[in-house]
Amino acid sequence: MQVDLKVPADAGARSVAADFASRLFGRDATLWGPAAEPEARIRLAWTDLPSSSQPLIDTITALRDDLRARGLTHVVLCGMGGSSLAPEVICATAGVPLTVLDSSHPDMVRAAVGDRINESVVVVSSKSGGTVETDSLLRAYVAAFESAGLDPGDHLVIVTDPDSPFDREATAAGYRVFRADPDVGGRYSALSAFGLVPSGLAGADIHALLAGAAQARKVLASDSPDNPATRLGTALGAAHAAGVDKLVVFDAGGHGLGDWIEQLVAESTGKGGDGILPVVVPSRAAVNFDPSTPDEFVVVTGATEPPECVSGWSAAVHADLGAQFLLWEAATAVAGAAIGINPFDQPDVESAKQAARQFLSSAGTEIVPPDVSSRGVSAYDTSAGTLEAAVEELLAQVDPDRGYVAIQAYLDRIAHAEYAELRELVAARTGRPVTFGWGPRFLHSTGQLHKGGPHTGVFLQLTDDPVRDLQVPGRAFTFGSFISAQAAGDAQVLESHRRPLLRLHLDDAATALPVLRELLA
Repeated sequence: MQVDLKVPADAGARSVAADFASRLFGRDATLWGPAAEPEARIRLAWTDLPSSSQPLIDTITALRDDLRARGLTHVVLCGMGGSSLAPEVICATAGVPLTVLDSSHPDMVRAAVGDRINESVVVVSSKSGGTVETDSLLRAYVAAFESAGLDPGDHLVIVTDPDSPFDREATAAGYRVFRADPDVGGRYSALSAFGLVPSGLAGADIHALLAGAAQARKVLASDSPDNPATRLGTALGAAHAAGVDKLVVFDAGGHGLGDWIEQLVAESTGKGGDGILPVVVPSRAAVNFDPSTPDEFVVVTGATEPPECVSGWSAAVHADLGAQFLLWEAATAVAGAAIGINPFDQPDVESAKQAARQFLSSAGTEIVPPDVSSRGVSAYDTSAGTLEAAVEELLAQVDPDRGYVAIQAYLDRIAHAEYAELRELVAARTGRPVTFGWGPRFLHSTGQLHKGGPHTGVFLQLTDDPVRDLQVPGRAFTFGSFISAQAAGDAQVLESHRRPLLRLHLDDAATALPVLRELLA
């Protein structure tokens, strides 16, 4: 495990207590101040997961062998945010297949539910089960199993907190339930049952994952000045104090670790009008990595040489995956203390959920005509007379020194993965940091920072008409109306925070990309 840093020669110090690391891994809830203490007291069990999760290994392995013996080899994970991002990285790193369904887009749901249903074991992960996305996906799979003449109880595995409503409902239904440690927050749960159950069932070596984390813990819990998490976390805090509050991440391994880091850092620090904005880039040649901007701290994971960048703040983080998880969690906790932020709450996440529920149940779902429409693309929330002018109107509001653009694509991320390339176009056009998030999954990741973080973002929302809508079984709404309500709800909350926003609606995502390239280049 190795963290190599480059900092400016005149960098100021942003330190934490000399014994911070040992107190962190001793679960000292006072490290972030009195206001954060109640939440921190019930959120620090992640520090012991390398050992406390060990008993899961044999149980998961035995279940995997039993499922495979019954021909159930297609593993699907239904979950949002922290429940899905870590397993996705673990399985990609291990080279084992895992279908991750973290969307309410009807086309994506239909494709997943229709794929090898007879061979599927579906892991449904949620701390409470109260999220509408998770409940809707579970309902879709139960209906699919029953339609195929299969017993859902033979195919479903639930991961949740003990005695949660989801635990009680799943137990009553006869499903297999794994109960995770309730004192671990979702974004810190990579090494808990939420990360290990789907990954282990898919075939990843979870024993090696935990072994790597256990070795790392010995180093990360020490108060040595060479502690890599303390060094990285204090550097992030010092850079933030110097106005370098964007964290550009390139994962040299190419397995999605950057997306996991994005959620961890954004949701942990983006609150109270402050925070660190993660910007995940696909390559060293990507705009924002090269060239970078003066307010970017540039990081490469899976490398040993810190990159050159304009700000002078950069790092290379090299470790096996289990160690990376624990290192970044500890570094984020350190950075929170250095900045003066409670890294364990997410006060603004619920607002978008509430707004979405209101749109589902009220006249907010009525059809609203676009402000301007052309070539299969319609613009909303603009005073401009053309699509080109609407885009210019939005991007003109980006602060040239502090601002960023967030592209929020409520599209089928599997069928239309190429839309992620739009990030490069907007970054090149504006010369500013640009993020790209798939909706609704980013709501459980960067969504907290968008609303609770610095007032420096402008937002480009992409929505579309699905190929075919899909009813949510047992509910009065469809997946299509649900994802529309999620987009409308988040837009409403962003606008209530006076965040500039433009929505572009695509009649057909399969054909609209060339039009968007022209508009955004």
